[in-house]
Amino acid sequence: MSALCASLWLAALGLPAASLQAQSPQPPYWATIRYDKVYMRVGPGVTYPIDWVYAREGLPVRVIRKREGWRLVVDPDGAQGWIAASQLRRERGVIVTGEELAVMREGPQAGSPVRFRAEPGVVGRLVGCSSDWCEIDVAGRTGWVPAERLWGDEEPSQP
Repeated sequence: MSALCASLWLAALGLPAASLQAQSPQPPYWATIRYDKVYMRVGPGVTYPIDWVYAREGLPVRVIRKREGWRLVVDPDGAQGWIAASQLRRERGVIVTGEELAVMREGPQAGSPVRFRAEPGVVGRLVGCSSDWCEIDVAGRTGWVPAERLWGDEEPSQP
């Protein structure tokens, strides 16, 4: 089944299509931090100094360049550096942004019942998006949130 046919079929059922569409194998694309301790280096190799240590499995990053077994990434704060490809997952993750709690709803509209609230900085798996709303999974709990409250849901353009 083609991606277009699958998207139309999911739309007819009222399901989000974003989770079904595969990302390009070439940058830019989205990934997430695979482990609780991952090093970002200033260059593509273990001989380069460590610039940052991530202690957050599931944190989304935008991959903007590939070099052998390394990926140049941008994190939610805009920091850039190199991470070994083995330390990343090719899956869509998001982080809640803003200053206040994000209301997670049962459906993609403001009047939908509240499921839970997520603090800024919470990370989750992107299930899919519909219009200006995205469904995310946070530790097994799903809910819809306005896309403007997320980083990682948009098309992975170059920084």
